[in-house]
Amino acid sequence: MEPPPPPPHQKPPPPKRAAGRNRASAKVFSQNAWDNAEWTDDAEANAREKVGFQAQNPVPVDQRNVYSECANEFWDKFYSNHTNNFFMDRHWLRQEFPELFKPIDGSSSTNPDGSRKTVFEIGCGAGNTAFPLLAEDPSMFVYAADFSSTAVDVVKKNPAYDESQCKAFVYDVTSKAGVPPEIPPGSVDICVCIFVLSALNPRDWEQAASNIYNILKPGGICLFRDYGRYDMAQLRFKKGRLLDDNFYIRGDGTQVYFFTQDEVAKFFGRFEVVQNVVDRRLLVNRSRQIKMYRVWMQGKFRKPLVESIELSSVSNQNVEGDDFEAKETYAS
Repeated sequence: MEPPPPPPHQKPPPPKRAAGRNRASAKVFSQNAWDNAEWTDDAEANAREKVGFQAQNPVPVDQRNVYSECANEFWDKFYSNHTNNFFMDRHWLRQEFPELFKPIDGSSSTNPDGSRKTVFEIGCGAGNTAFPLLAEDPSMFVYAADFSSTAVDVVKKNPAYDESQCKAFVYDVTSKAGVPPEIPPGSVDICVCIFVLSALNPRDWEQAASNIYNILKPGGICLFRDYGRYDMAQLRFKKGRLLDDNFYIRGDGTQVYFFTQDEVAKFFGRFEVVQNVVDRRLLVNRSRQIKMYRVWMQGKFRKPLVESIELSSVSNQNVEGDDFEAKETYAS
């Protein structure tokens, strides 16, 4: 009998990795990295001090909007500069998100009703998820979209790109137009958001969440991984980089946000929570005796098979046609 799944907010037991990666097995500076690191009071105080310094030296108010208004230009430039070295082998995908892959027994990744599994990689970059998926299981269909037209061009020029298996296009997940015309609404089995939602201005989160919800079919799932609060990358920012609380501008003009577990839960408020965890790892510089934390948020959020509805108050009268009002319940 398989053990019961862990509660949604509890990190499942990690698979065994290199010997000694569990911090309890040795002294902290005996190796370079530790999984499942504890967050100490000293680490919290150090992080708050650094963020406090950043808050005292933010980006000037009159310069902040340009980074959101011209975000596509900054990302186009990023991909133009990194065309030949940006593809990353996400070898951890199967471990963290087995839902993406066909069963271990080698059977094809069709749905129970026999339909073709569809995956939408939002913020596809160079196709870091799309191409490994298709290489392993060409029976699925992958939509790959990015805010940057340069990134989409990189995907289309990849020798593995085949429109019978994959459709790449430019799409802004915060678009008020909603579901992209390339995808039938409510048709996708899995949406993949890996290090993409952090690039959004928090004021656009509600629209992005709504679009993802409407893209997925009932019972479809969104797989999420992104930067967590007080990640090493956040604490390294110097003065003149803070746009708003926990929202920064990098040197290349691209934006990045660092999430908490509660913020992730709120973003996916309309979804059923399958997983929402913090993945924290401790890196150490043994020669300088320095500790640094990598912090990532990871989650799996399912669109309900049956949407919850909330009936308006109805008086003792017949309710027909326009006299009946129903609306989706949005859990904040």
